[in-house]
Amino acid sequence: MKVSATALPEVLVFEPKVSGDERGFFLESWNARTFREATGLELVFVQDNHSHSTRNVLRGIHYQLQKPQGKLVRVVRGAVWDVAVDLRRSSPRFGKWVAVELSADNKKQVWIPPGFGHAFLVLSDAADFLYKTTEYWIAEYDRSIRWDDPAIGIAWPNAGRPTLAARDVNAPLLAQAQVYE
Repeated sequence: MKVSATALPEVLVFEPKVSGDERGFFLESWNARTFREATGLELVFVQDNHSHSTRNVLRGIHYQLQKPQGKLVRVVRGAVWDVAVDLRRSSPRFGKWVAVELSADNKKQVWIPPGFGHAFLVLSDAADFLYKTTEYWIAEYDRSIRWDDPAIGIAWPNAGRPTLAARDVNAPLLAQAQVYE
């Protein structure tokens, strides 16, 4: 497995070795030893999630204020523009973002550590997005930041106005949001 750092060094891209022939393919999607060697972290994932969305759906920027979740994310059908935002006020990269296109074709995965917000925009007709989390989802700790906050300045692919959930339409800007210290 190839592991690459992004402009936010804690956010990593994992590219699995894919073995394939006319029958299909095989890849190792998770290996604790490989992850530990790349990150120095010994993780226990406690929840797996599967999100299905249609073209131009944008989900995020989401995070869990208490019991923050680390996420290992990937796409098994379609393609998304996947974004991580550093929400640690003490970080020199606070409010900075990085994006990676994840798709069923490229089979990349992204590690989004605790302390980062997460969002994605569906680029294909539909996408099935899978993610493992290091903490359980807890509704009372769940938070959002506006996807189009100019202080963050995410360069979303030009797809017109995205389809948003009410929580994302009404999310506060970074300056008003509760974030990590």
